[in-house]
Amino acid sequence: MAELFQTELTVTELTSLIKKTMEEGFYGLRVTGEISNFRPSSTGHWFFTLKDNGAAISAVMFKGSTWKVDFNPVEGDKVTVTGSLDVYAARGTYQIKCDSMEKAGSGDILAMLEMRKRKYDAMGYFDAALKKPIPLQPSRVGVVTSATGAALQDILNVLGRRAPSLDVLVLPAVVQGDSSAPTIAKRITQANSLLLCDVLIVGRGGGSLEDLLPFSEEVVLQAIHDSDIPVVSAVGHEIDWALSDYVADLRAPTPSAAAELVSQGYLDVRQTVSSVSAQLKKAMEYRLNLASGQLQRFDAMQFGRTINQILNNREYQLANASQNISVGMEKKLKAVDSRFQVAARELQALSPLAILGRGYAAVQNESGKLIQSYNDAIVGKTIQLTFIDGKRKAQIKE
Repeated sequence: MAELFQTELTVTELTSLIKKTMEEGFYGLRVTGEISNFRPSSTGHWFFTLKDNGAAISAVMFKGSTWKVDFNPVEGDKVTVTGSLDVYAARGTYQIKCDSMEKAGSGDILAMLEMRKRKYDAMGYFDAALKKPIPLQPSRVGVVTSATGAALQDILNVLGRRAPSLDVLVLPAVVQGDSSAPTIAKRITQANSLLLCDVLIVGRGGGSLEDLLPFSEEVVLQAIHDSDIPVVSAVGHEIDWALSDYVADLRAPTPSAAAELVSQGYLDVRQTVSSVSAQLKKAMEYRLNLASGQLQRFDAMQFGRTINQILNNREYQLANASQNISVGMEKKLKAVDSRFQVAARELQALSPLAILGRGYAAVQNESGKLIQSYNDAIVGKTIQLTFIDGKRKAQIKE
């Protein structure tokens, strides 16, 4: 190493030595930090900084690896990345080249959820025999979710469209944070103790694994299990899940889907009524047409008089229309001829030949270009004069 320090190196040689040392010595890294200055490029690569209280390091995740990340990174996210050090020789800087990324602590959460899932499965909370049927036409639907969340609006929109007469009771709850699980459980218990509804939708919109964690808490699972009112679990998007999905009587992939499931009976009734109404209308039209045909056979003379009257009326209208068309065409032709005469006179007045006929002549140079200015008439040049009845050449003397 002492010999190396005594050797004279170029910048490129030194950087190459550093690059080789760092990239070969620092690989298979697992680093946790907070995302800062997140800059996704148009090509699909992610550039950002990982930092903690004491230091910061640049990081990059190329497009070939970003597809493996199951969440959208944002400023302030605490994540754990795996990868190796990469030296950018052109600037003499180094960065972490990330191969994977996960929310910090998500592995521990998944392990905890798996243990809890096995526990409640062994207790029989997931048994199909315990699942209560969802009412086909509930009188009132209770919704346990955030009063200001998009999930509630989605549910109300779907129910309003599919079952406008269905009564909806919103049981507002905190759906994120430490206090959310007890609040959700309390709302489920209240709905049962006061017999507030015929079916309960319990859920929220999408979010991270930590955001959805309240719906996997034991107090919520116990409340759903003890509920005499059928419960539909509607947590997150289709790819999201919570332990409430397993305990509930029915799992919906989204809040909107939950609203569709509880209103399906009303929609079926509306479609049945619509179908019966269409069939009844068709049957009535058939009977009316049949009766009309029978009546016409008993009054053929009156029918003939009616037809003759209609034909005479149409013939009169046709004669008037023919007369009006003839008169209109004649007026139109006269108007067009008048406009033609005016245009012809205007064209005649604007014709260059008419101007020449009044004693004027057109002056052109040898190439045929009109001479319009005194400066263009050069002494000694030959010009051409065009009259109404012919042409002459002349030479400019002065």
